[in-house]
Formats: sequence, structure tokens, C-alpha cells
Amino acid sequence: MHDSSTPERPQAVDWALVRAFLAVVEAGSLTAAAVTLGVSQPTLSRQVAALEASIGSPLFERVGRGLRLTAAGQALTAPARQMQTAANEFAVAALGQSRELAGSVRLTASEMTAAFVLPQILSELRRRHPEIQLELAVSNRLENLLEGEADIAVRHARPKQGGLVARRLGELRLGAFAHESYLARVGGRIDPATPERYDWIGLDRSDLLLRGFRRVGWKVGREFFAVRCDDQVAGWQMAVAGMGIGFGTHIAARACPGMREVLPAAMVPPLPVWLSTRRELRGSARMRVVFDHLAVGLQALVAQEGAG
Repeated sequence: MHDSSTPERPQAVDWALVRAFLAVVEAGSLTAAAVTLGVSQPTLSRQVAALEASIGSPLFERVGRGLRLTAAGQALTAPARQMQTAANEFAVAALGQSRELAGSVRLTASEMTAAFVLPQILSELRRRHPEIQLELAVSNRLENLLEGEADIAVRHARPKQGGLVARRLGELRLGAFAHESYLARVGGRIDPATPERYDWIGLDRSDLLLRGFRRVGWKVGREFFAVRCDDQVAGWQMAVAGMGIGFGTHIAARACPGMREVLPAAMVPPLPVWLSTRRELRGSARMRVVFDHLAVGLQALVAQEGAG
């Protein structure tokens, strides 16, 4: 006789369906998520529908051309991300220390990411897999992975090349920061209504910051910046030395005592984090170990930033 007091065993959930759900959450639409996963939109739509059927509740509702999470979708997002982290960690552990892991992997990342985000993640990778040699190409330009300039890229824009496996891992918080010594010289705070009163540290040949300023209504030119340098780490160190206001991640600011955020967070958009590699390289155990380790480490940082 069935004992109604005995709790029912939770129904097993197919990880592939959860992975599809998370891709749509991150991308905001079925079309974008399908590109990220390298599947067709009908296939992805069927996977999401299968997950909704298995839990008995819709996960998304249409809003204009995009999708918005339902209450059920919001409740399942955090557990789904925990499953993703666990799956990545299992994949890395299962590969072990086999002979096929020995060799080199060439990574590329921007200057600030290489200096302030990757060192701790790569240090842990070296401890776990000393047989893997790492080459780090530090550059703000988008290396052509398809032409072999790097094996794996950490970037802050969605890769436009076909033939790549790309994952959007979330966003890092960006901000405008100045050292306490500079703030003391300008009255203790920065007034966003009069930006011309202050020393800004910007880029020299790149118009990246100029475009960012114009998006928030500051129509400024190259001469607006008192100090200009296309090496972002050097520019950041100038801000740390008290020369003016520079831009960087909150991770970089926490690593530099005395740096204070000086503009409202809404004025500086967050920095998306993408991890990509050539599709054929995912068949290499060595590449999979490095790719998955980076994904786990970067996702952990992104989660910490979101809670910050």
C-alpha cells in the first residue's frame, strides 16, 4: 500500500535542457542563444519546451522581440547555474592527469583582464595541471582564432567569426575611479555635472571611451582627456598614482588601496565576458580542460561581482 506521507522523489532533469534554458536566460532571445550554443533555433525551442513540460510551468514570456523570465524561470535560474558550475567542475576532474593533457595552450585576453582577472584563475590551473604550459597573448585587439593566433580567447564583445564555440559568462562591473589623493585636491568628490573641471585619463588612438561618454550625453573630443594612453594598465596605474580619473573593473579597484568610485554606476555600463575557441579544438582534452577551468573561474568572479 502506498504511504502518502512519504515524499516523492524529485524527477531527474536532463542537463542538456537546463543548459538550453541558461543560454536563453543569458542571451535574452532564442535566436541569440541558438548562435551561442551552435544549434538551430527550432532545436533550442524544443529543448526549452521539453524542460517546461517536465516541470509543468512556463519559464519565459514574450516581451516585444525578446523574452522575459516568468516567476518559475526566476526561481530556477540560480539552481540551474549551480548545475552548470558542477557540470564544468566534473568535466575538469574527470579528464584527470592523462598524457594527452601535456602540451601548450595559447590564450589571449585584454590588458586589464590579463593583469587583474586571470592571474588567480590561471594559478589554480597550473596547480591542478602542471603538465599544461600556458602562453598568454595580451592584446586589446580581437585576435583571429580561426587563423591560429590563439587557441582560447577571453573577450568583452561577442565574437563575430563563424566556426567558433563561444560562451557568454556574464558581466563584470566597470566604474570610473580616482585615488583618494586626487579627490583630496579637487574637494573630495566629483560632480558629474561639470566633468570639464577634472583630469580624465583616457585612450590615445582608440575612440572606445569617447563613444562611451557620448552614450551618456557627454559630447567630448580627444582633447577632453588630460592624459591619453592606449595601454590600459599603464593608464590605470596613472590613476592609482593620483593623476586623475581612470576607468577599470571593480576587481582592479579592490586590488589598489585608495581607489574610490566617482561616478554613478548607471553611467558606466558593465563589461560582458565571452570565452571562445575554435570548434575543432573542443575535441582536444587539453583545450577542454583549460576552456572549462576558465569558464568555472570566470563565472565564479561574475557571480561575486553580481552579489557585490
